[in-house]
Amino acid sequence: MSISLDEVRHVARLARLALDETEILSLQGELNALLGHFEDIQVIEGSGIEPKSHAVAIQNVWSEDVPGRTMPRNQTLLNAPLSRAGLFVVPMIIED
Repeated sequence: MSISLDEVRHVARLARLALDETEILSLQGELNALLGHFEDIQVIEGSGIEPKSHAVAIQNVWSEDVPGRTMPRNQTLLNAPLSRAGLFVVPMIIED
């Protein structure tokens, strides 16, 4: 099966693409090559192959969410450029 130039022009018009003749010829070749690949895939016998959701085996590698050692608040606030009432003071990013 191959795509004719008229079909390429029709599809280009539907997609509202302004293509000149060289682009239409190039696109025809690319689309015909793509159809050739689809024909190659159709001859593959896949009845004994089990479908997969992903190409590779995937598994989550989550670690346990266990709290560890933390830095005391007063020591953490020593590194802050500005703090008030035991909290970090940051510039306002949302205006009224």
